[in-house]
Amino acid sequence: MMGLAPATDALGERVLAAQLRSADAVSPLRHVMNICGLLFVWPVFSHCCSPVLLAGWSAALIAATLVGMGLDRGVRTGRGAPGAADVRRHGLGALLQGIVWTACMMLVSHMGQTEELVALWTLVSCIMVCGAISYAATPLAATAFLLPCILGLFAMFDDGGQLPLRALATSYALSLLVGCFIYARTLARQHRTHAQLAEKTEVVSLLLREYEDGGSDWLWQTDVARRISGASRRFAETLGMEPERLEGAPLVQILAGSAWESGRFPAGLHSLADHLKHRESFSNLVLPVEVQGQWRWWELSASPRYDESGAFLGFRGVGSDVTVQRESAEKIAQLARFDPLTGLPNRSHLREVLDQAMAAGRARSPGCAFLMIDLDRFKAVNDTLGHQTGDRLLSQVARRLRQICAEGDFCGRIGGDEFAVVMSQVGDGHGIARLAGQIIGALSAPYQVDAHMLYVGASVGSACSPADGVDSETLIRSADLALYRAKAEGGGVHCAYEPQLHAQAEERHQLELALREALEKDQLRVLYQPVVDAAQGCVVGFEALVRWTHPVLGQISPARFIPVAEEARLIAPIGEWVLRTACMEAANWPEDVRIAVNVSPEQLTNLSFVAAVLSALAQSGLESRRLELEVTESVFMNEDAGALRVLDQLMALGVQLSLDDFGTGYSSLGYLSRTRFNTIKIDRSFVVGASRNTAESLAIIRAVVTLAQSLGMTTTAEGVETEAELAMVRQLGCNKVQGFYFGRPMPAQDAARLFPAAPRRAAG
Repeated sequence: MMGLAPATDALGERVLAAQLRSADAVSPLRHVMNICGLLFVWPVFSHCCSPVLLAGWSAALIAATLVGMGLDRGVRTGRGAPGAADVRRHGLGALLQGIVWTACMMLVSHMGQTEELVALWTLVSCIMVCGAISYAATPLAATAFLLPCILGLFAMFDDGGQLPLRALATSYALSLLVGCFIYARTLARQHRTHAQLAEKTEVVSLLLREYEDGGSDWLWQTDVARRISGASRRFAETLGMEPERLEGAPLVQILAGSAWESGRFPAGLHSLADHLKHRESFSNLVLPVEVQGQWRWWELSASPRYDESGAFLGFRGVGSDVTVQRESAEKIAQLARFDPLTGLPNRSHLREVLDQAMAAGRARSPGCAFLMIDLDRFKAVNDTLGHQTGDRLLSQVARRLRQICAEGDFCGRIGGDEFAVVMSQVGDGHGIARLAGQIIGALSAPYQVDAHMLYVGASVGSACSPADGVDSETLIRSADLALYRAKAEGGGVHCAYEPQLHAQAEERHQLELALREALEKDQLRVLYQPVVDAAQGCVVGFEALVRWTHPVLGQISPARFIPVAEEARLIAPIGEWVLRTACMEAANWPEDVRIAVNVSPEQLTNLSFVAAVLSALAQSGLESRRLELEVTESVFMNEDAGALRVLDQLMALGVQLSLDDFGTGYSSLGYLSRTRFNTIKIDRSFVVGASRNTAESLAIIRAVVTLAQSLGMTTTAEGVETEAELAMVRQLGCNKVQGFYFGRPMPAQDAARLFPAAPRRAAG
């Protein structure tokens, strides 16, 4: 600010230049001050001062004024921006003038009287005030001018009795000097602030230009009449128009496009018009805009503009094209609510529609219905032909389901091979059954997928509100229970929900919990039923059978808990426990006695089952030839799961294989050609039929025996309970028999008593 040191930045240089410009603006005041002072001195002090001295002083004043003017002119015409050196030169001119006026005070004060001193003090006061005003913007020049004047005051009031006048005059001069510093400081601050604001404004303008040129957004503004004003190039390019055409056009009309003539505006455009009308700020307003015949999505934000007096000037805001983001959001919403494979509504969307249907039908009975659909035999398609073929099949199922559902019915895919239909209105009690029948008939028709003709069926379970559920969750659960019953009945049928289904489901759940507890607390036990040689009547083996006695429920039939164990995925740990227990017990029997253990399809699909068999044999010390594993025909329905590979590995270990319940299931002779079984077991139903001379049963037993003999297998007749049945199976050629005639399932200690004299081998 003083100019004693060079400015350290551009902002400091601007402040110094502003100081010099301000001082230069009042430079005429200094010149007028000197002329007036000169004209005042000659008539007032010529009678007491020598004309020669006055003439010399006048020449000095004129010279100092001319030098000051020259220095000021050099500052104005100098190259580049004024700096600290120019401030110092400006101060030099002020110093010369101060010295000249100080000489005047010393000259007159020593020669004049009291009247002359009063006149001189009046002149000096005016000179100092004018000097302070003219040099106020440059504190260095003000100091250079006023300090010599203060020294001249000391010389003018040098008498001891004039001490108060000296103090008053000095205080007056110092006050002027302090005022100059305060003014200069205020001026410097103002110029710094203005310079900073100008710099920031320039930066903002630059950023806005870069934003407008390179950004995806654009600026827009309107006038008081809501017409476009100052249309930017980016705004015009986005609309496909020239800026000149946009200038003065109504904003709403431009955005409405062809809809302006019809008056049918989108809701977003109505909202924009309301904001503009009420002069309200708005942000992130999304609306469709017609651009060159195509609809785009824009996002606009704006605020009203006001001048310093508070008068409304219009709106200024920013806009951007969000069409891509809007389309992406719609695709995400589509994926979140629709199944990507079939295009049908997904589970969550179905749930929303069901909630709405139940809310709409809450006042009537029946209200709405929910149908759950499960494809029959779909897993076989995936296992044999692959998941790609299965996906194409599901797409065809979805198309058929759309065609079946009438207006008011809403179909969707729950997941996997499960679908669902929401009937928003149930006309009569037969409407659900009719729709279910149509679904089963349509979905059971053949499918042509690539080069394959596929046949699958459908099972349907239904529930109706409010009788079967007052909320969507309960209604879906009721329909699921009905579907479970339809599947249990063999599939291809429709079952409506009944209250006892819930009780049965609860019973299954409680039974599952109890079964898990039984497995943990060792409540299960293994019984052994003897297998007898048909010709000699001696025991050649036992079949291990698991039994469960609950501490509260008592004896629970395997027919009840085995299906629960299979559903709850408990059959594998139960089967492994039975296998280990049976092997440990059989190790104590004679070496020619075998132990047969039933194996579920789930165990055979697990590759670790072979390791479990090896572990059971190793821990018990039982030879592999004495272990016989019984499997049913259902295991061959899932060949890709590796069941055949597991059976081949077990046979390679020397383990015997038995095909249980042959003839009651899928009855394909291909099973016997793919896997080398050691024994075929004939179901008790054929034994009972043969004992009653039923021709079909007799023919089946003879055929099985003949088939087994030709393949080198043995046959075991199950369920022999009477002497007549025993004689009959012997006559038909069965090798072994099993049934209550020879013994019911018995504990291990009772089974051991059947060989009292036989040598036993301790378990390893």
